[in-house]
Amino acid sequence: MTAHDRLRDATSHTHRAQDALDRAVAHLMDLQDPAGWWKGELETNVTMDAEDLMMRQFLGIRTAEQTEEAARWIRSQQRQDGSWANFRFGPGDLSTTVEAYVALRLAGDDPDDQHLKQARQYILDKGGLERSRVFTRMWLALFGEWSWNDVPAMPPEIVFLPKWVPFNLYDWACWARQTVVPLTILGALRPQRDLGVTTAELRSHAPAPRPDPVTTWRGAFQRLDQVLHGYERHAVRPLRKVALRRAAEWIIARQEKDGCWGGIQPPWVYSLMALNALGYPLDHPVLTAGLRGWERYTIREETPHGTVRRIEACQSPVWDTGLALVALGDAGMDPDAPAMLRARDWLLQEEITVRGDWAVRRPTTPPGGWAFEFDNDGYPDTDDTAEVVLGLRRTAHVPEVDDAVRRARIWLRGMQSRNGAWGAFDADNTRELAYQLPFCDFGAVIDPPSADVTAHIVEMFAHEGHADDPVVQRAVRWLLEEQEPEGSWFGRWGANHIYGTGAVVPALVAAGVSRKHRAIHRAVEWLRARQNADGGWGEDLRSYSEPEWIGVGASTASQTAWALLALDAADEADSEAAQRGVEWLVETQRPDGGWDEAHFTGTGFPGDFYLNYHLYRLVFPISALGRVLGRV
Repeated sequence: MTAHDRLRDATSHTHRAQDALDRAVAHLMDLQDPAGWWKGELETNVTMDAEDLMMRQFLGIRTAEQTEEAARWIRSQQRQDGSWANFRFGPGDLSTTVEAYVALRLAGDDPDDQHLKQARQYILDKGGLERSRVFTRMWLALFGEWSWNDVPAMPPEIVFLPKWVPFNLYDWACWARQTVVPLTILGALRPQRDLGVTTAELRSHAPAPRPDPVTTWRGAFQRLDQVLHGYERHAVRPLRKVALRRAAEWIIARQEKDGCWGGIQPPWVYSLMALNALGYPLDHPVLTAGLRGWERYTIREETPHGTVRRIEACQSPVWDTGLALVALGDAGMDPDAPAMLRARDWLLQEEITVRGDWAVRRPTTPPGGWAFEFDNDGYPDTDDTAEVVLGLRRTAHVPEVDDAVRRARIWLRGMQSRNGAWGAFDADNTRELAYQLPFCDFGAVIDPPSADVTAHIVEMFAHEGHADDPVVQRAVRWLLEEQEPEGSWFGRWGANHIYGTGAVVPALVAAGVSRKHRAIHRAVEWLRARQNADGGWGEDLRSYSEPEWIGVGASTASQTAWALLALDAADEADSEAAQRGVEWLVETQRPDGGWDEAHFTGTGFPGDFYLNYHLYRLVFPISALGRVLGRV
């Protein structure tokens, strides 16, 4: 090929990438709400929909229309082997399949129908109800389909524990503590409402596993659970009465103005049921607000097979809007553009200036920052705060932005953990002993610092001109120490090492780490080695539990963009790897400017619960293309 041919091909490649970027930006602009925010759907698995129906059954408000619409969605997600998975294209999951089966029985599906026969066989092959997770068995206990005696005990007296005692409420992550408190009420009251169907056919009658040795932490806590069950039978009545009242007050005090609890599904549904079990009627203002707010998390969609109904586990307008501003800034959008100003003004209104649970560990830190959701004033998070600051700085300057950013920087400094890094919601929330409790067999229950969150905060401080600050340099040293032997970084809130690496490399470079540093070189080489033959990048969610999947998976738009962000920061935008990644984005773009992304690339609980952020497939490719093309 002649030099002229190479130049012509390079010019064509650049023009195609620029055209793809322009179409993507136009598509993103079309998705902005008139109020200024963006919000993509947060797709999860069918446990959200099954538990919605079971909650409604418990409260006595389930309707035939709701049930059938949810059932259509649940049926559409069943795998060929009869199971349901925790994420699209993932393996079957026992507990998810049990809950989906129960929901379809509520919808009137016959156990002898082929799809339920397949599901039942899968469940029995995996050990039956006896091997399902604790939360699934708790749901069954609410309806008398499982014995409360065989559910790990968690007494409501936990609300009395001072913050220096292990297992006090503030040793738990914010999402876990909000879930644990209502569950202690339900566990103490042991309600048994009518399910209307039986699940007896799902029992394998397998013997219970033998306890772990008493010399281990897990074995010791298994024996402690037996003691707690004994206490449940003989609880000190006056103390129990006060504990239940205190727990209810704790829950009510944390209800948000839209009726939610923490803006997430688990504490929301359990709080509604716990308060109702305590005697709060459905027309009580707390329950009325909770059920009304729940409707905003309900998606109804027309399909060729009829209307389907599904539940979002959470909503991400603040996060999505911050990311959208960063993306549009990367694409060269004028800071004075009306879309940028509307988003700026909306974000300024969403700033949180009141104290939440985070202040228990940081009582002298003044409030500041942003949460993830429309309404979650009790739980701002460090990751959103950093991203929002980066987004606000892409908009036209006004004094209000300076004031909000100053408060955010002060709050983030105060939220730094002792090791120099940041968790998402709390500082030094690292007591791993909770994982030894029989109660904790599903999901993350603490909020330790992570590389992706720390990287976003480092990047923000660096762009604010604080790269040399000792606070930032401590975090940089922590990030360098956290690099995996192969050259990547673990991604706590996104899948997985590609997400972590895509966050850390730009942060380190912004904070002054040389692009020739060994850590940057190793990260680039890791990304090169993980690039797919089609030019894109992907990482299956099984990488959280199966090392052979690390950096391995079908190419996706969001993960390809994360890899490109790292390569661009490392001054590798003109490399063959980066150009092939750009070409993959160009070739797979839809006519409307977006990208399809059926694979889940977001993480709720590593190894257990995952998300498909529908806006990731758009905002991150815009950022990547904008930076590679030099639009910034």
